[in-house]
Amino acid sequence: MFTEQGPTVRELAVQALSSIEHGYDLLAPKFDHTPYRTPDRVLDAVRDEVRRLGPFDTGLDVCCGTGAGVGVLRRLCRERVVGVDFSAGMLAEARAAFPPEGERPAEEGQAAGAPAAEAPAVDWVRADARSLPFAPAFDLALSLGAFGHFLPAERFGLFAEVYGSLRPGGQFVFPIGAPPPVGSRAYWSLLGFDAAMRVRNALWRPQFVMYYRTFRLGDVLEDLTRAGFAVRLTPLADLGRRPDGSPRARLVVATRE
Repeated sequence: MFTEQGPTVRELAVQALSSIEHGYDLLAPKFDHTPYRTPDRVLDAVRDEVRRLGPFDTGLDVCCGTGAGVGVLRRLCRERVVGVDFSAGMLAEARAAFPPEGERPAEEGQAAGAPAAEAPAVDWVRADARSLPFAPAFDLALSLGAFGHFLPAERFGLFAEVYGSLRPGGQFVFPIGAPPPVGSRAYWSLLGFDAAMRVRNALWRPQFVMYYRTFRLGDVLEDLTRAGFAVRLTPLADLGRRPDGSPRARLVVATRE
């Protein structure tokens, strides 16, 4: 994280003592040089799995950050892609990464010399995901790495907002990793991070909500169902399996019926 391109320890400390919105405004210029950005191998696995669910005309990246999910949606949607986030700094970086004109990158296996497909239009909207400003206009909604910023009590409302932004038959998809084994280094790291964040929020205002252990699969599936979705899980096979044979990550596919 602390490379020449990434944020310094001091910068991260200042961001951590800010609100979520202002913290991400500060982090935005260096966000893609941190481990917080969704890894390319996860983006590729999600894209390949979601492609099987299409075709799609319109896509929405919920809490888009610097636009990694928009990059996925541009390869999946034919007409329009929208990225929504409440951080002006993150949206500025996303706009710079995806200029308004251009062509969709050639798909794997495309014949050499064949013309690239016209890229879908990309729009950016600054809004809180807990109050999305959209009518039912999207075939596909995607979110990557943002759910730790929502308290469990907010999750149902968030899912209901996404539901209301989808057309009938539209799908809301996101990856969810298997929990680390109890007692493993990853287990203690996440537990320690969440504990430190709770202490920080008890002693300091404004709060910075970021918890790794509050997005439990059973609770998530229940809230999606309450919001009106029909839900299924599919393994992200490209991300491998754990020693017990279970997938390291699954794709949650929630359909508005």
